[in-house]
Amino acid sequence: MEEIKDINAIIGSNLLKLRKKMKLTQLEIAEKFNYSDKSISKWEKGESLPSIEVLYQLAQFYGVTLNDLTEENENIEITENKKEEKVKIKTPRMFSPKLIITLLSVGAVWLLATVSFVVLKLCLNKNFFMNFMWAGVISCIVLIIFISVWGKMKYFFPVLSVLLWLLLTSIHIEILITIKFNIWPIYILGIPLQILIILWGALIKKPKGYYKKKREEQAIQNNNNTENN
Repeated sequence: MEEIKDINAIIGSNLLKLRKKMKLTQLEIAEKFNYSDKSISKWEKGESLPSIEVLYQLAQFYGVTLNDLTEENENIEITENKKEEKVKIKTPRMFSPKLIITLLSVGAVWLLATVSFVVLKLCLNKNFFMNFMWAGVISCIVLIIFISVWGKMKYFFPVLSVLLWLLLTSIHIEILITIKFNIWPIYILGIPLQILIILWGALIKKPKGYYKKKREEQAIQNNNNTENN
């Protein structure tokens, strides 16, 4: 057991030295290998180790061998060409292109709602504030579409729940305003629908470690493709 701890500490120390020599942050390494910065921190502290496939990728990235990573070496060096590759690493963006596209689409919905509200107010001198309620409903639908396209399913069910209650509220207020009829029992309908959404989310929830396993499988596949080429 002590030997395993020593190996973890040695590998972690070497990974820390190599990262610092390339002047990279833990977050940049995390982005590069599709892990969290917390995982990188644990590797460097020797609290855990990546899979052998990821360790091999790290060795290739730094231009060293697996033996270099597993042996105590105060002066572990990066090959010169790997030092030059540092400039090619993209720093993580505050807003990804996918997020910007999604926000622009939602913003367009609210811009249209605002313009129509102002035009109707000026032309008919009436406050069509329901424009904004329905803009919220449409925004949720837009978000659900983009979430499905981008594959960010962890946001799907929370947004779907917001859509459900916002839609019920909009229908309730719209009918109350137009025909002066209070249909408050409509909210009771939302209870079983919300339960169904929760159960649906629980049904397709991925098991713990699923995404990590997928990343490792992808890493193996990439290595095989590289070797074949």
